[in-house]
Amino acid sequence: MAARDPAGLLPPAGPASPAGPAAPEASEDARTDAGPPAHPAGPPEECAALRERLRERTDDLQRLKAEYDNYRKRVRRDHMAVREIAVANVLAGLLPVLDAVDAARRQDAVTGGFRQVADALDEQVAALGLEAFGAEGDPFDPAIHEALDHKSSDREARDREGPDHAAPGRTRREPAGPPVCTAVHRPGYRVGSHLLRPAQVTVGDPGPGAAPARRSDPDHPEDREPAGPR
Repeated sequence: MAARDPAGLLPPAGPASPAGPAAPEASEDARTDAGPPAHPAGPPEECAALRERLRERTDDLQRLKAEYDNYRKRVRRDHMAVREIAVANVLAGLLPVLDAVDAARRQDAVTGGFRQVADALDEQVAALGLEAFGAEGDPFDPAIHEALDHKSSDREARDREGPDHAAPGRTRREPAGPPVCTAVHRPGYRVGSHLLRPAQVTVGDPGPGAAPARRSDPDHPEDREPAGPR
């Protein structure tokens, strides 16, 4: 039934429009077929500049990490050096006490409770890294030994024979090897690489059984390879 419009205000009736839900479905299918919107690629110069900046930032980070690792190693090394110096200073003040204990041991005076104190002292200083050195027969090293006297074999022979038995034109016999410590008057001490005090020794020639050092010689019988099947 048509609506009445006496005043002529309504628009004229037209043909019926299709169902409404069909249009949105068509537009949705069109968007799906079109795919995601494409982004325009930047110019090649801009991409190259970005890569260069990325490379520079990566190099900066790697260099910063290397510097930090070196800093950590340096701090750790400095801490260890400070600790060694502090321990060395404390142990250097205890050396007279250790000398007194050693002198008492040589006199067999370390007995009773004093022996327990001496043993506990030795254990504690050894735990802190104190090392004693210097023994008869050790090769003489001027870096860690202090020579108070030097006795050679020729000197001892002349002392036994006396000045009247010195033969004219007598040649001095060469020592069989490097000098050695023949007597230790006071032991030396060190902590790690820190030398607290050198050992006081008497230096002499090596014994008659010591052979002089020589270079390897293929013509020498001892250096020849044994003959036999290879």
